[in-house]
Formats: sequence, C-alpha cells, structure tokens
Amino acid sequence: MREPIIEFKDLTFRYDAQKNPTLKHIDLTINRGEKVLIVGLSGSGKSTLGNCLNGLIPFTYHGEMSGSIKIKGKETRESSIAELSKMIGTVLQDADGQFVGLNVGEDIAFALENDNVELDKMHKAVDEVAKLVDMQDYIEHSPMELSGGQKQRVALAGVLVDDVDILLFDEPLANLDPATGKTAIELIDDLQKKTDKTVIIIEHRLEDVLWRHVDRIVLIRDGEIILDDDPDKVLASDILLESGIREPLYVSAAKFAGVKITPDMHPSDIKRFTLSEDDKKKIFDWAKTHIETPVDDREILLKGEDLRFSYDGKKTIIDGVSFEVKKGEMFAIIGKNGAGKSTLSKLLVGFEKEESGKIYLEGRDIKDDTIYERGKEIGLVLQNPNQMICNTMIFDEVAYGLRNAHIDEDEIKERVEETLKICGLYEMRNWPISALSYGQKKRVTIASILVMRPKIIVLDEPTAGQDYRHYTEIMEFLEKLNNDGQTIIMITHDMHLMLEYCDRCFTLVDGKIYFEGRPSKALVDKEVTEKANLKMTSLYDLANIVKMDPDDFTQSYINAERSMRHAGN
Repeated sequence: MREPIIEFKDLTFRYDAQKNPTLKHIDLTINRGEKVLIVGLSGSGKSTLGNCLNGLIPFTYHGEMSGSIKIKGKETRESSIAELSKMIGTVLQDADGQFVGLNVGEDIAFALENDNVELDKMHKAVDEVAKLVDMQDYIEHSPMELSGGQKQRVALAGVLVDDVDILLFDEPLANLDPATGKTAIELIDDLQKKTDKTVIIIEHRLEDVLWRHVDRIVLIRDGEIILDDDPDKVLASDILLESGIREPLYVSAAKFAGVKITPDMHPSDIKRFTLSEDDKKKIFDWAKTHIETPVDDREILLKGEDLRFSYDGKKTIIDGVSFEVKKGEMFAIIGKNGAGKSTLSKLLVGFEKEESGKIYLEGRDIKDDTIYERGKEIGLVLQNPNQMICNTMIFDEVAYGLRNAHIDEDEIKERVEETLKICGLYEMRNWPISALSYGQKKRVTIASILVMRPKIIVLDEPTAGQDYRHYTEIMEFLEKLNNDGQTIIMITHDMHLMLEYCDRCFTLVDGKIYFEGRPSKALVDKEVTEKANLKMTSLYDLANIVKMDPDDFTQSYINAERSMRHAGN
C-alpha cells in the first residue's frame, strides 16, 4: 500500500478579489508514485488547486483559506515557497514563461546555482537530467531556438534537477501540435516509470493524456470534486459529457452506435478496449449507414497559383503552393510549427507580398491591392485576442475599422449593432472589454473583422487553450456564420475541430502542400500524419477493431456527429 504524499482536508479558498470561493471543501489524497489526471472546465478551480500545491497560494495569490493541505505530512502554510519547490516541481503550459538562462544548460542549472552547488556536481547533475529528457545535444542552444516540445523538455529538466518528489503539469498540451503532444505524454509516462515520482496532470485534452495510463481521474466542477475514480469507471459513465468534458472519440463513436460501455471493457485505453462480436457488428452497421458524403459543386472563391515566398531571400518558406477555396466553405490549413501556415495567411491578407505566383479572389488577381483594400475582402483573426484589441469598450473596438475607413457614423452604428447581434454580444455593447471572458474577447475580435463584411475570414488557432464547452461555443458560432454563407479558413492544430467542422483541408510540410482533401482521409494516412506532425485519431484504431476502412469509418463518425449537433440546434 502506497503512503499518502498529498492530503487535502476540507480545503476552501477564496481569492481576495472575488466574492465566492473558487475551491469548496476539497478532500483529496494522492499517494506516492501515483499518476493523477485532474480535469474540469476553464474556471472550475483545477489550476487553483495546482497553485495551492506549489505554494503560489497563499504566498503569491492571496485570499482566505480554511482547511488543510499537507505535502509529505507537513502543512504547506508552514513551509516557505522555496521549501515547497524542493518537494514539488511545476511545468507551466507556456514553457517560455519558465526560462531564465541564456542557454539550455544554464536554464537547467538555475536551481542548483541558487543553492550554491559546487561546479563539478552541478555539471554532472545537468548532464544526467539532460540525458533523462533527451536534450543532451542541446546544452549550448538558446531556449528560443527550440521547438515547442523541446522547450517543454527543458522546463521539465529544470524541475527534475532538484530531485523533487512530485511533478505538477499545468495544461502541458495547450501549445503543442498533436504529434508533439503525444510525445510529451510519452515522456511524462516514461519519466514516472523510471523515477517513481508522483505525477499530477491538469489538462482538458482527455483523450491525448489517456494515450498513456493514469491511475485516477479527478473531475472538478464549480470548485468541488464531484468524481475521483478509476479511469475505466469514469469513461463508462456519462459524467464527463454532462460536465462539458470531451470524451475520447472512440468512446463517443461506440455510444453513438448504441454500445453499452462498462468498466470491464477498459474504455480508458484504446489499446485494451474490449468489444464483443455483437458490439463490433453494432458499430460496423451503424457506421455503414452514415458514410454518404454530399458532392460539393460550389464555385471557387479564392485561388492560389504556385506561390513562393522567403523572408530573407535565402530560405524558402512558401514553396510552390497552389490551392482552391470554395465559396461558403470551412477550410483548414494544418501542419507542424514552422511549416509556413501563418506565413501563408500573411500572404492572403497582404501583410507580406509573394515573390512569385498569383492569388485570385473571384477570378481577379489581387496582387496590386493595398492592405486596406485586401482587408475589406479577406479578414484575419489572430490566435490571441489581446493582440488585436486596442479599444476599451466593445462597441468602439468593433467600430474601429469602419471609423478608420471614414464610414458615416450612422452607418457605423447600424453595422456594429447588426454584427454584435450576430455574434451574441449586443446586450454587452456598452461593456468594457476587460469585463469579458477569453472566449467573449475572441468573439469581439471576430466581430471587428465581420463588421467589415469580408468575403473570407482567416482564423489562426480559433480554439487554442479552450476547454470543450468553450471550444463548442466558439465553433457553433463560427458554424452559424458559415451556414449563413461566410467562407472561413482556419489554421489549426486541433484535429477534432478539423474533423467535426471542416469540409476540406490541406497539410503544409516545409512550405509545400503535401495533402489536400477530406479531413477524414488526412488523419488515416500514416505518411501524411508523420510528415505534418499530426496524430491519427482513435477512430482509426476503432475502425481496425471492427474491420472497416478507416477513412469510411471516420467520415461516418463526422456525418453522424454533425447530424446530432444540428438536430440539437
């Protein structure tokens, strides 16, 4: 029997700036060597729970606390934040925010330098932990030269070097592409097995975390723990969906087909997921009834021909890209970081000029259009709304582009109010933007582009960092715009988003289009997923279990999911 290493007893915490507690009567015991996944919606209290563990509460974030938190038998309030950092190491979702050294070696050594460790011992410890996270060949590299996955490995090494007992990961997958996220989960699992450290993962991308085994799933809702159980029992229930957490796709597909999920089927692990022959037939027959895909005969709205671009005249970023986007289409551009996706979006909106090739909008070459003229036709919404917002009030932010275009104020009022109604923001039109949630800010930035009445909206990672409920709110809003005829191009790492909402996609690999076609086909092709740093979804595995073509099966799921979603609306 493993001994407890973390004990919450009747813990309640309220931030000074808030009226009501964020955490309420938390009772939770985590044993030494366990790997625990904490899930919940944004604002549910899961990150606050993590901050209570690593000492940010109460030492940095102040508030009223009652109850008890013990780590290794000692009350956290009786320890300093420095003492707690020797027991629990935190890896943040934004690795850039954790770097303090000029190179990888310095960054890993930071904690040892603070403890005045002898130089020889320090070098030995840094070398050992760098090997543990497979970064020994990057000791002299600047952290800013590294990929997202490599940065996370360095951040992890920086806490491992202190030989902490507990590793806390706060949304480790938020900024990673699918393949890198998969590698990160494998790394965490391998380290836990090698070191037997206690691992706590706070994350809402449930299926991605379950790529490797976890001992327990803790579900937090409105500041309370409503479930703490074995993953198979959790997945066999409907409580995740009821709480706004996305189930793994293979579980959803089996439930769509009418299969009764039980814990002994091991639903938390696709590699162990056990189906009877009757269940397999039920899923196969269900999928066969949903394969039909309508023929798309819409006219071409946007066309790129043999586009090429380089920032420095030496390294080619966009290399002979040709594509077509149809009117009223929701289209996805996918590929790993650095593939050229964002650069291509800059060419489309005119922020950069292609070195060769042509871009046609409704058959017209738009090469000589100014950025202003291009912006009226093609609008770009950045990933982070805070990078776009430049006004204090909602109405003024949405009106900003129209005022710069010297539109009459009466027409501005009419167009802004009409757009705010479409975006579900009309009742808040006189609010300060500071009063909005992240998702609502995202809507404001979309409204500020939509009010210009562009023919195409380009969105860079529209759902990044959003839990399933907020993700769904944003995507249902975009889908409504699309159903009303708005053409939408999305740059995304989210394979679920692409499957569920997009008509077609293309993958960029080293500045070239490697695949163009249905999203379902892209994610069942091993060569495409490897080249573009994607990850085949669990629908591929379930298709093989029921002996059906993975592309047909995935398309069946998409069709069924869309039908259910539209029926619900």
